[in-house]
Amino acid sequence: MIRRLSVLLFTLFLLTSCAVPPDSPRFQSSGSLPPYDQESFDQYVRETRAWIANNRAFISEDRDLEIELNTPFEFRPDKPAKRGILLVHGLGASPWYFIDIATAMANDGWLVRSILLPGHGTRPADLMLADNEDWEKIIAHHAELLAAEVDELWLGGFSTGGNLVTSHAFTDNNVDGLLLFSPGFYPGSSYLFLAPALAYFWDWLDIDDEDNIATYQSLPTHGASLYYRSVSTVQKNLDTAHFDKPVLITMSQHDSVLNPNATLTAFQNRFPNRKSRFVWYGDTPQNLDDPRVTAFTSHLPDRRISTFSHMNVLFAPENTYYGQAGSYLMLENGQDGLAPPDDPETLWFGAWGQSGAEKYHARLTWNPYFDDLLDDIREVTGD
Repeated sequence: MIRRLSVLLFTLFLLTSCAVPPDSPRFQSSGSLPPYDQESFDQYVRETRAWIANNRAFISEDRDLEIELNTPFEFRPDKPAKRGILLVHGLGASPWYFIDIATAMANDGWLVRSILLPGHGTRPADLMLADNEDWEKIIAHHAELLAAEVDELWLGGFSTGGNLVTSHAFTDNNVDGLLLFSPGFYPGSSYLFLAPALAYFWDWLDIDDEDNIATYQSLPTHGASLYYRSVSTVQKNLDTAHFDKPVLITMSQHDSVLNPNATLTAFQNRFPNRKSRFVWYGDTPQNLDDPRVTAFTSHLPDRRISTFSHMNVLFAPENTYYGQAGSYLMLENGQDGLAPPDDPETLWFGAWGQSGAEKYHARLTWNPYFDDLLDDIREVTGD
């Protein structure tokens, strides 16, 4: 979702034009947001599911599946849980992004909940209705609900969600640790600061075909502004304080959205706990002297993988939608001059914009090291 912010914001800055949406419900807001402060998580799930069913601009024949992938969910282990984790998705994404990690953690005895950030789950235009206070309040509310049921509270976040849960953890003593997947602390775009101002003049930063039932493809300028404000908040926290509790951070060296090296530096300087781990997908960073950092090569030619993407860390190869043989193939990947091959067996996979040697790269949407990631989670959390 935020992969092209640098190019798009710079283009809008130079050109006095804007993206004009087609006449479609997907680009017209629902008019209001659903409540998120229910007294119980069960009630929150029921009412949010009903809201999605009534307000979603559906893009496929399988409406039930679209509702399912965008609805908040809870997994309870077989025995009463002493530990719980609240998971928060990224900009444009959905609670379902955590389905594989949530399943594994519930099997390990965790009470797992994944929430829907206001503005998501229905249509891209609904991102115009949300503000950062909505996002901060929903995390605070559901962290409090979960803390009342468990002895140990963890928060997890992907991309923008990583920013939000980290900022909350600096203010909430109940939080015992963090799991952060491609956290959006340091964007790769130097023009992101323009987003709040541009939002006053242009409604849409990017308009794409909406063919992915788990993710918005289009981005209102206000959505980029929300991400910018999450960056500003988390960077202020990281500039002034340490987070002394355990944290797991994952990052791809070739992340097209973020500045991976800045995130690694922040881990070394701001997350001092000896149990913490940084999982780096790519070449081993030079002059690295931190035993808490583990590198996995992201160049796997035997699997036609050139690099790891911003999103692929979250998904098991067996995932039925984004997995190695999943039903959704992310072909549109920011390449010029090449057309997708007719034979999918000749496709290569990588980060946004990956190209080279006449190889067409689709987006890598699964993690070949998913089982290793689960082991790292267990190590950091003390399982």
